[in-house]
Amino acid sequence: MRDDDAVSETHRVEPDHEGDERATLTGFLDWQRETLAWKCSGLTAGQLRRREVPPSGLSLIGLIRHMAEVERSWFRVVVNGEAAPGHWRTRALFEDGDEPEWDVDDADVDEAFTAWRTEIARAREIVAAVDLGTVCTHHHRDGSTEPFSLRWIITHMIEEYARHNGHADLLRERIDGATGE
Repeated sequence: MRDDDAVSETHRVEPDHEGDERATLTGFLDWQRETLAWKCSGLTAGQLRRREVPPSGLSLIGLIRHMAEVERSWFRVVVNGEAAPGHWRTRALFEDGDEPEWDVDDADVDEAFTAWRTEIARAREIVAAVDLGTVCTHHHRDGSTEPFSLRWIITHMIEEYARHNGHADLLRERIDGATGE
């Protein structure tokens, strides 16, 4: 993507008001995913890389890269048991504790959106094939493990997106003044 190319618009679909548990959870997760895409829409690569809320180093493309890693780690690694290497987490955490996806000075915007969309598509396939009550094991770096149901993981992902969409709201408003739910 060239710096003058803009990310295209997105269409958000409101979750079904009368859906069952799976439809409600996945509907709200998709709404949050679409909200992040919407917050990034119409911006150039340069704008997506901008860190607009000092002292935070957050940027919109950093949020996209982070959420690609979060989608990958929870759905492919924890739920599906895949040995799925990270897109940007291919090396140890930075000495200050930051994760590599936040280092966006030279971030390839097309690569980031492709990775994110690919992880979302894979997550949807995995979720569709697994019962909500299935308990999955999260293997921590320190060797410990922790059980999580798919229901909990989807709810956590809704929370994760909602929190970061709040960050995206602030970043977008600082970049071009755009606001909205």
